[in-house]
Amino acid sequence: MSVVTVTKDNFEEEVMKASVPVLIDFWASWCGPCRMLSPVIEEIAGEVRDTKVCKVNVDEQPELARQFGVMSIPTLVVMKNGQVTKKSLGVQPKSSVMSMLKA
Repeated sequence: MSVVTVTKDNFEEEVMKASVPVLIDFWASWCGPCRMLSPVIEEIAGEVRDTKVCKVNVDEQPELARQFGVMSIPTLVVMKNGQVTKKSLGVQPKSSVMSMLKA
């Protein structure tokens, strides 16, 4: 699967109504650590079949960033059945992100 860009317009459909867990990467184009994490997120999206992988640009979607209490980026959020189950801040190695998805 490829990474889905989430906006306030498609959030309900892509995240809240998802039948599988959702990994959301809150990021911005000017953020160095976000650029470091991006290839990891892309790689995970290409490998996992039982999780939807999404990205939210905090500059373009400040409402979503506020809704999730994102104060620093990158922030990763895992949601299942419309509920936040895991949250992490900063660059994470692929193994840590994968274990967030399995927990």
